[in-house]
Amino acid sequence: MLHEDDLASSCVFSGAESDSFHAAGVICHGLPAASYTSEAFWRLERERLFPPAWVFAGFAHELTKVGDAIPVWVAGRPLVLIRGKDDQIRAFHNVCRHRCLKLVGEPGNLGRFIRCPYHAWVYGLDGALRTMPYFAGHDSGAIPEGFDAKAHGLVQVRMAQWHDWVFVNLDAKAPPFEDFAASLIKRMAGVDLRKLKPVATIELGEVRANWKLLMENFIEPYHVQFVHKETTQQPLLAHETIVDGHCLGSRVNLASATGASTTGDAEALSVSSRYLTLFPNFALGFYEPDQIGVYENIPVAPNLTRQRRVIYSLGDRPGEAEVASLIKLWTKVHREDHAMCERLQEGRASPIADDGGVLSPYWEDSVRKFQELVEEAVFG
Repeated sequence: MLHEDDLASSCVFSGAESDSFHAAGVICHGLPAASYTSEAFWRLERERLFPPAWVFAGFAHELTKVGDAIPVWVAGRPLVLIRGKDDQIRAFHNVCRHRCLKLVGEPGNLGRFIRCPYHAWVYGLDGALRTMPYFAGHDSGAIPEGFDAKAHGLVQVRMAQWHDWVFVNLDAKAPPFEDFAASLIKRMAGVDLRKLKPVATIELGEVRANWKLLMENFIEPYHVQFVHKETTQQPLLAHETIVDGHCLGSRVNLASATGASTTGDAEALSVSSRYLTLFPNFALGFYEPDQIGVYENIPVAPNLTRQRRVIYSLGDRPGEAEVASLIKLWTKVHREDHAMCERLQEGRASPIADDGGVLSPYWEDSVRKFQELVEEAVFG
């Protein structure tokens, strides 16, 4: 079994190597195999990487009515998102304060209260404990001496909403979301996100790959012309990478690519685009002039991630035929990526992967920065 010291020694990038990679384009190694395969590293991520960050946790449009609730998992912890009577979304630890039962098991509407199915403790949508029947004995409404009901409400989790996207911060120590996500927000300036209309959700299910491989695949453009040669028309020469604080990814400017199409295609993606992530797990694609896709990547285990995609329009709502074409296109694109990510995961069973492979100093500098953020979060 790998211990923390073993992981740290195998995963740490030397400062000189890191600086030279960014400054001079020197070819460097990536994270070693254990970062993607070991239970020990997965445990450290849940303890150290996710809690201090603003983690993408859900979509506000799925909580439209007062009492709507969605249970989610973040860093292996059960949480629940609830729209309250004041029309605000809140995040709570999804745990009854009596015997620690998981309160909300499925998405749905809770009505006016949250009721524990085990012993009927009742909480308001604001998390306040309202009743705990027979807790003190035969009298249903009696309260045991010394018990403070106000101190036993649901435990709230720090939450931020950016347009349709809900983020949580588990340890309450992250800077304000606007500061943490400043580089992403700046790079979407000029796009009127107030016009967002969700038009389709693609449930992509479980991918047999570590969550980081899916994020790294989204961040780098190097693979696009090879893996997506039938589903995209975005030549590599039209791409440039983005390394900007917590925002990593790439940009496609088809106007700069001689002979490239600059109009949309129902069968293949052929528009100028931005592929932006917010560390650790938020991924947004903007496809000019008016389409956005957001990935929800939910880490489940070292070798398993659950994924779905929500497609948005910034213009008129597309008709059924156009939506069907979009679903078909993006499902195919995702399946192409999943096949590669699962093979990346399988390759990490080989000792050849212990050194992390090599990264392109030009096309994968954004991946390198992502990996440095992982290393910094896990090992300090």
